[in-house]
Amino acid sequence: MLARGVRAFGDGFVSLLLPLYLLALGFTPFQVGLVATTTLFGSGLLTLLAGLHAWRFRLRVLLLAACVLMAATGVGLATLHAFWPLMLVAFVGTVNPSGGDVSVFLPLEHSLLSRSVHDSQRTAVFARYSMAGTLCAAVGALGAGLPAWLGPPLGLSPLGALQAMFLLYAGLAGLAALVYRTLRPEPKPVGDEPRSALGPSRRRVYLLAALFSLDAFGGGFVVQSLVALWLYQRFGLPLAVAGSVFFWMGLLTALSYLAAARLSKRIGLVRTMVYTHLPSSLCLLAIPFCDALWQAVALLFVRAALSQMDVPTRSSYVTGIVTPAERAAAASVTAVPRSLAAAASPALAGWLLGVSSFGWPLIAAGATKIVYDLLLLAMFRRVRPPEEAPPRRDGSTPAHGRSASRGPGAPRPLPPA
Repeated sequence: MLARGVRAFGDGFVSLLLPLYLLALGFTPFQVGLVATTTLFGSGLLTLLAGLHAWRFRLRVLLLAACVLMAATGVGLATLHAFWPLMLVAFVGTVNPSGGDVSVFLPLEHSLLSRSVHDSQRTAVFARYSMAGTLCAAVGALGAGLPAWLGPPLGLSPLGALQAMFLLYAGLAGLAALVYRTLRPEPKPVGDEPRSALGPSRRRVYLLAALFSLDAFGGGFVVQSLVALWLYQRFGLPLAVAGSVFFWMGLLTALSYLAAARLSKRIGLVRTMVYTHLPSSLCLLAIPFCDALWQAVALLFVRAALSQMDVPTRSSYVTGIVTPAERAAAASVTAVPRSLAAAASPALAGWLLGVSSFGWPLIAAGATKIVYDLLLLAMFRRVRPPEEAPPRRDGSTPAHGRSASRGPGAPRPLPPA
């Protein structure tokens, strides 16, 4: 969790400073867009490869190697000025422009977290993990103002101050590596290694990846920048006030992670994901019909307190219903399509805002997410992680990583050893 916070702080300011840095180098907005798109696809591909092959190596070794790549990314961004070399750094580096943490670290850390705690504590651990990332990323976003504050007193040019921030990003990679070195090396599995990253749970993971992508596609209609634009168009909300609104929304989101862990113990992971997500989607449908700014902001606050409660529960659920050897692959296979699907809808949302100020992107987002919620509940309500399984007749619970009931893609029971 400490390493997650360190990385999130760096991601918070780098994702905001990278476009400004590229413009300062003389790149056109179209080139900046190409770099951002390349970064997104490169991060997704690297995350997918890490998840599919993580079972072959020790996780601590892979995490330290990822820190080396993160440091090289920061140094490369600070020292390279030509377009194509920066495109290469964007593709193979660790910078991620999306809102979530889709990076090579994600499947490795998810696998490590899930194997380090008992099933009954897994959701609470993922809740604290998500909260740490969200809060540190918010602080990192505030750190994006450091070049303007500290550059002139230190005698740095605007371009030099931006380059110094990328070097700071590389330094944070070294700090994260020191944290990872304190992890106890786990023994490399031998003998019963799987022949592929996804085995008996393959179909189940693919179904979840498709459903999560549908949810992310709907979420792409309401990214923060587009919501701020709509509030400005509809109600004339100043950007400075919008910043305060989104800060409090982020705080509500971070606190909701802890509430999600408590709620999931009472009603289960799938019901927590659906029963909190549905009201937030209804808020999206209602916002375009608001006549006053305070009504829209109030609904946005309600949505912020509910819409992300599925983040820790989703991570816990994915790693809980697969076998331990499949966890890293399942985390990456379900996360990467989400990132790519979320990148497909903002352009359509921008077009809808240009056509009308009514708020059609919010309608599209709410409707899409409601369809996702209903499909998830229908297809996976009977697929339970081990901690939700009813005790057997002998008083025991199902083995770690097995579901309590047969559901979509459920693996067949293995014969006794």
